[in-house]
Amino acid sequence: MGVHIDISGLRPERIAVVISPLAELGMALHALSEPAHHPGLQAWVTAVTARLDPHLADRMCEADFLWRTTFSDLFLACAGLPGRRALPGGTLAEELDLLDKLSDEQFVDVALEFTCALPYDLPGRGPLSDEGLRRRSLELAAARGPRQLLFTERLLAAPPRTRAWLRQFLQDCDEAFFAEAWSRLRHQLAADARLKTDLLRRKGPGEALASVSSAVTLDEAAGRITVDKLGDGHTATGDGGLLLIPTSLGRPHLQVLHRHGWQPVLHYPAGSPEPAAPPTVEQLALRMTALSHPVRMRMCRHLARSAYTTGELVQMHGMTAPEISRHLGVLKKAGLITTRRRGRYVLHQLDVTVVARLGSDFLEGLLR
Repeated sequence: MGVHIDISGLRPERIAVVISPLAELGMALHALSEPAHHPGLQAWVTAVTARLDPHLADRMCEADFLWRTTFSDLFLACAGLPGRRALPGGTLAEELDLLDKLSDEQFVDVALEFTCALPYDLPGRGPLSDEGLRRRSLELAAARGPRQLLFTERLLAAPPRTRAWLRQFLQDCDEAFFAEAWSRLRHQLAADARLKTDLLRRKGPGEALASVSSAVTLDEAAGRITVDKLGDGHTATGDGGLLLIPTSLGRPHLQVLHRHGWQPVLHYPAGSPEPAAPPTVEQLALRMTALSHPVRMRMCRHLARSAYTTGELVQMHGMTAPEISRHLGVLKKAGLITTRRRGRYVLHQLDVTVVARLGSDFLEGLLR
């Protein structure tokens, strides 16, 4: 499980750490649509929502599936340009110009990602040229609501008109709330990009990628980056490059653009440190499985209050020593208990801090 990026033959100078106002605007729209994902932004969301023009708020709902339920690659448009080495623009206007350079076929395919009707990391025809995919896209859009269906119908009937609508909408969002936010955020994001670039130059891709997120690992021998996510995907840099783009409003989301034929992008959260040694998806699964057993749940109730030896647990639970040891082994493998020796006795105790974090860790693992 996870997203894999084949970087065989990729030269370090083709890894770029850059900021993107368009990508951050996408994250801003997501935070406004899904504030529960971003409790740290509650004050900002409340302030923006309170002063938002009702007409603009209504337009925001017309295509919110581009940023609410999926993170549309339209906000990383530079990755879809020919050559797969383009960088984001320095301003939102420049990035919107890059968005305009995508073909109608690319634009429609990316905009309809929310319907899940199209292959993502495999080559294939799109709904503009395939009547079957067109019908399927409309069916799936209808299942998501009348507004989604209306947008999809307009998009398929007249892509240029829908593209003009989206550009004007994004410009209006910039004027209404994003320009002010970006004037503050761009300095923080630029500082993070400089730090990662410095690590890349001085210590190489491994150190730079490790600083992006503990969920990102590099196997230099295999020439492969693995991003620990609850999902599967594969892409390759080929003769193109790799983009690392920091986000402040997007925390805790770690996004990987792995669309077929596009430049791979890691869109990573910046601005605040991660918890020490955050668990992997595999560790989360181990912990949830370990705690799902009724015997281990009862054992944890005792171990949360005090440290016990195996013999004491045998007496308390009326089980054999091998049975208790087996349950302790599962809890220990999941990182839920600690052990310490006192003379000839080995004491076991629940790591309450780890268990307390499980709720937020599980949510963060899902959102990653």
